[in-house]
Amino acid sequence: MTSAGDSVRLDLWLWAARFFRTRALAKQAIETGKVDVGGQRAKPARAVRVGDALRVVRGEEVFEVEVAGVSDTRGPARIAQGLYVESEQSRHARLERLARLRAERAGYRPPEHRPDKRARRLIRALGDIDAS
Repeated sequence: MTSAGDSVRLDLWLWAARFFRTRALAKQAIETGKVDVGGQRAKPARAVRVGDALRVVRGEEVFEVEVAGVSDTRGPARIAQGLYVESEQSRHARLERLARLRAERAGYRPPEHRPDKRARRLIRALGDIDAS
């Protein structure tokens, strides 16, 4: 971890804070507009300092964080989590969305076994109804 007055590249910081597995993925996310610094789109080489507000969209998750430390090396997850502070409303919204997705998934149960000959015929017949 470097001192508070220092800065580090945005793509390097996202990689060190473990938002993305590789720097290339972090750079791609920045270039496609999934990372905002202070409400504005940024470039991968933008300097990140302590106190900057970031909005990171990773898949279905949205993180709104404040930079608490800068580092240019990727370390253990516990140290990486110390590099940022997630806002309470961001954490609440993210966990709420995750719980809703889990509940939706719990309603679907895949079949226990493959359909037999009779079931396959019924499935084909139902498919023909939609086609007409």
